[in-house]
Amino acid sequence: MIKTLFPTSVYYAPLKSSGIIQLNREIKQEAQKFSEIDEEGQIWSKKNYPGGYTSYGSIAQLHQISTTFELLEKDIFKHVRKFVKHLEMDINPKELKMSSCWINIMPSNVIHTMHLHPLSVISGTYYVQTPKNSSAIKFEDPRLDSFMASPPRKHHAKDANKRHYSLQPQEGNVVLFESWLRHEVPANQSDKERISISFNYDWV
Repeated sequence: MIKTLFPTSVYYAPLKSSGIIQLNREIKQEAQKFSEIDEEGQIWSKKNYPGGYTSYGSIAQLHQISTTFELLEKDIFKHVRKFVKHLEMDINPKELKMSSCWINIMPSNVIHTMHLHPLSVISGTYYVQTPKNSSAIKFEDPRLDSFMASPPRKHHAKDANKRHYSLQPQEGNVVLFESWLRHEVPANQSDKERISISFNYDWV
């Protein structure tokens, strides 16, 4: 008998069944506007997000200042509830609140290096614009630093046995994961901008 223990779950699904085109149009308009007027964010991005723009270091509670992002949060939370149920967390999903929500605009060749989201419970991203050849989101096995002499896995190993897994997101979809899971976004190989909205949910 072989049991699969300590699995790492990643949730991926369409945000909703209708209204995506209009929603993404409104988000893109607001994202571009913020990127133009957010001087603090421009300075922060130049140092921490070279070549791109993120409001993470300046305007990171978009759901509290924009109706568009407030409505987005309501749609995202429906998925957070499902993910919490799947994970069998012993909490009421209502105890999780969106603590931060920010814009990411990645032009060609921009990267987002490996990181995690400390002190949060559930993190994720909603994809607004994912042109052909734009970056995947790449997840790292959280046990990697403990493998020591473990041999590498076969190139075509099952997803559950891989050391890294790349998910190629499509616009209109949301991805969720536990905040301790390390991940990165490799260089955008498209000649168009990759636009997404990332967020954290904290236990309050």
